[in-house]
Amino acid sequence: MELFDIGPWVAFSALAVTAAVFIAAIVYFVRSAPPTTITISSGPDGSNYFKIATKYAKILERNRVKVNVLTSKGSVENLSRLLDPKANVDVGLVGTGPATPDADKLVSLGSVSNQPVLVFYRGKSLTLLSELKGKKVSVGPEGSGTRAIALAILALNDIKPGEVEKTELLDFDADDAEAALKAKRIDAAFVMGESATPQIMKSLLRAGDIHLYSFKQANGYSRKLEYLHVLELPEGTINLGQNLPDRDVTLLGTTVEVIADHDLHPALVDLLVEAETEVHSRPGLFQRRGDFPAPTEHTIKMSDEAVMYFKSGKGYLYRNFPFWLASLLSRILVVFVPVLLVTIPALRSIPAFFRWIARLRIRRRYRELRILEQRYLTEKDAERRESIRREFDRIDENLHRMKVRASFADQYYGLREHIDYVRRVLDRRPV
Repeated sequence: MELFDIGPWVAFSALAVTAAVFIAAIVYFVRSAPPTTITISSGPDGSNYFKIATKYAKILERNRVKVNVLTSKGSVENLSRLLDPKANVDVGLVGTGPATPDADKLVSLGSVSNQPVLVFYRGKSLTLLSELKGKKVSVGPEGSGTRAIALAILALNDIKPGEVEKTELLDFDADDAEAALKAKRIDAAFVMGESATPQIMKSLLRAGDIHLYSFKQANGYSRKLEYLHVLELPEGTINLGQNLPDRDVTLLGTTVEVIADHDLHPALVDLLVEAETEVHSRPGLFQRRGDFPAPTEHTIKMSDEAVMYFKSGKGYLYRNFPFWLASLLSRILVVFVPVLLVTIPALRSIPAFFRWIARLRIRRRYRELRILEQRYLTEKDAERRESIRREFDRIDENLHRMKVRASFADQYYGLREHIDYVRRVLDRRPV
């Protein structure tokens, strides 16, 4: 049995497809929501990295995003956690350093500060770091960026672990290094803000028999190790009253970056860059107002969303609505508006499509009718003409079995009337 117009199976199929599309949209809508909790790997408790991460946490929590701040040994451990799926770390503070394996799995959310490499030493004035051969030197604990950079700098002076007789490279953390220097148990220590508190660095600067090394060959080091740059610490910058430091000091430094998993939700990228701006845009010892944050790309590619934020700022929705509402509206625009724009015209076109199919079927019957009429009128053989008459009857019988919607009743009855008309014309024709 043929069916004109839309039958139940067509309507059911259309509804099923529409329902499936909306269910898929709802699933995507739910899964595309930004997470309400993220984890930041920082540095040792009380370190500069830890304080930065804590400030970020307070800013994000204003937007209903909870932040778990993990302590760590420093940049190297932060990178290791970011690359380890089992660690469940979303963001880490990392000082620029040697090229990172699997860097394509990570993105940078921008540079946020300069971080000096401080070398404190005891005894007579130190001109070249090669003079540390045969000494006891703290290079920082395993997993810290301090250790990685200290070993790279010392290697340029032919001081390598196990290769220089009587030189001891010790893995003290900042607290132990401070105590050991003051107790004269070691001769020098590399210290960086990622793992040392400001109090430790100020304490070492104030110690009368401990000195801050000034890199005489700073430009040479920055050529050899491209992730290092030259920083200047003018006399009295830390404390004018106490004249700390008591001379101009040339330092080497790295850039601190906020590194994230490449799958971090775009809405959270915007929130984090906003937090960076709030925390780091003020002037400091090694930066002027507005120097940071900056979309400077080092060994890890910048996030596309972060680059867009640095260029254009917050999007319209996030600029004018609370974060949770802006996120909701953004997902509605991304998910449901395109679905509606596609499904509504598609559903409206289904009846038109099937009306076209129905008209095509009726026209086909008219074409058959016309062909049979021409054959009958030109056929001379009576037996063949009778066979053609039976084909008329077959068409009429098929029409009787057709299930026709009310919207096609006029065309259906018009076709039957025309069949009867042709039959009457043929009946009047003499055999």
